[in-house]
Amino acid sequence: MSDDTTPATEPSAARFVVCGDSALARRLVAELVDRYGVPVTVVLPSLTGNHAADIAEFGPQTGEPGLRPDVLVARRLTAEVLERAGVRQAAAVALVGADDVGNVDAAMIVRELDLDVRLVVRLFNTVLGEGVASMLGDCAVLSGSEIAAPAFVAATLGDEAPTYLRLADGELVRAASRRAVEGTTADIVCALADTGGLDPVTLPADEDSADLVLVRAYGRRGPEPRRRRPRLLRTTGLLFGRNLRLALGGMAVLFAVAAAVLAYARGLAPAEAAYLALLTALGGADADPAAPPVEKVTALVLAVAGVALVPTVTALVVDALVHARLKVAAGGLADPVDDHVIVVGLGNVGTRVLQELHSFGVTVVGVDRAESARGVAVARELGLPVVVGDATSPETLRAASARTCRALVVLTGDDVTNLETALLGRSVHRSRGTAGQPDGALRVVLRLFDDGFAQRVQRTFGLTRSRSVSYLAAPAFAAAMMGREVIDTISVGRRVLLVAELPVGAGSDIEGRYCPDISVPGEVRVIAMRTGRGQTIWSLPDRRPLVRTDRLIVVATRAGLAALLPRTVPSADPPPLAEPAPLPLLTAPARGASRTGTDRTGTDRTGTDRTGTGRTETGRPA
Repeated sequence: MSDDTTPATEPSAARFVVCGDSALARRLVAELVDRYGVPVTVVLPSLTGNHAADIAEFGPQTGEPGLRPDVLVARRLTAEVLERAGVRQAAAVALVGADDVGNVDAAMIVRELDLDVRLVVRLFNTVLGEGVASMLGDCAVLSGSEIAAPAFVAATLGDEAPTYLRLADGELVRAASRRAVEGTTADIVCALADTGGLDPVTLPADEDSADLVLVRAYGRRGPEPRRRRPRLLRTTGLLFGRNLRLALGGMAVLFAVAAAVLAYARGLAPAEAAYLALLTALGGADADPAAPPVEKVTALVLAVAGVALVPTVTALVVDALVHARLKVAAGGLADPVDDHVIVVGLGNVGTRVLQELHSFGVTVVGVDRAESARGVAVARELGLPVVVGDATSPETLRAASARTCRALVVLTGDDVTNLETALLGRSVHRSRGTAGQPDGALRVVLRLFDDGFAQRVQRTFGLTRSRSVSYLAAPAFAAAMMGREVIDTISVGRRVLLVAELPVGAGSDIEGRYCPDISVPGEVRVIAMRTGRGQTIWSLPDRRPLVRTDRLIVVATRAGLAALLPRTVPSADPPPLAEPAPLPLLTAPARGASRTGTDRTGTDRTGTDRTGTGRTETGRPA
């Protein structure tokens, strides 16, 4: 399931420092050691919390002792601790703790110790992140939940939610199924994966076999979120609950029968009979000893029903009002919902997923056991219902209307809890056909950290849609530590493809080569080239060599990106810049022209250099 784990480079003398004991920290250490072959120092708050024990015992897959991470245990990240960790000599420092404030504080301390070291900071708050990145110099601020959320949304909605990626110049591309774009004018950029088998094949050599493709998007308008019913109508629905509706319906049936009896006994018109029945029930009619027995019995029943009506309706109305006020105040389900998505676990990832689903116009119900969870307040600001309770309890899932939902997304931080909730939700769900699931089966999306556990869950329980937040986010953090920007990620099952923009370093291995030479099936595919003049070229030229002012936009596997990065590094003594010759215009040769005549580039058509630049028509050294 994993990519090739052979380190792409020789171990670097510069050390990389990772601070934190989260799942992201564990994946990041593995990425740096196994993919890039660099020495790592890890600062842990303890040896027992979260993933600290696994990080402390981590060994490189190559078995090389020198790549085992050095571990430093300190409860707080102080200047003394960071000095001992070697931040002054480090190439980069990653602060990936769970606390935004703690990460920002540590980043400021690191910057005071060293003005030049590269910083990579994990932050959920995007506004705070922009300020930190602008003030701390060479600093990349990333959010693991923001990177991973689109993968969970795509798994939840399937083809209904293509993954949109916005490049640096604002241009949009999207990952979509080939079936969804067939017959349209969509411009397919490249093939991403063939997902037909048990194990998806990423960046296949045979592009026609891929069913997941990358498509250029020429602007899109996001769907409008579904409007909820006005608060007055919702409150009215809560007020007239099931019990009150049953009581009022029973009384209406009783009055109708009584009115029919009175109309028959006295020969009254329907309106007069209804008036008399209501008046009798409310105690406004006088007793008539000479009335027939049927009329007497009817009047007696109406009188007794009238006595019971007022206190019964009063009690039900008061009870409904109290429950309505509590539900509206708590933000729970105020009215029945159908064909909705339940998001369990409203932490960082759950909050992002809930917001994105809402932006797609999907009806969402949030569930979390803690009232103080980050996503509870966000959901209430969006007007989305939230059920506060234990999702492993059937009552909680029923309160979220799991019987009528279209999908269940379980995003707590515990794998076992997520599996238990998924199995319980599947049993509570009512088997029926919906627009999203024609066979009536519940679509379940799980957050699972352990790959082996996810595979066993898939084989045993048939739960095929699982994602790991740290697996999706760690490659972007590792690339940022290497000084390269990952624009976005594309989830393919539990694998991940990285979309990155890489500069062509002066004197680097790829300078002077051609775009098709950079692409490697199964590892890297160049999708566009950005020139030094800011022009983005999607139709990659075959005869134009790369120069140091160019930037490549690539889609790559984790191993492919790790192998490509060293090839883009500038050399210590680069040669002078040689601008590439302009591409010749595609014009027909002049009638009678020699087949060996010289073209506008100064190169004859046999490929002989006539310019004195030392390069042939193809741009290769003569």
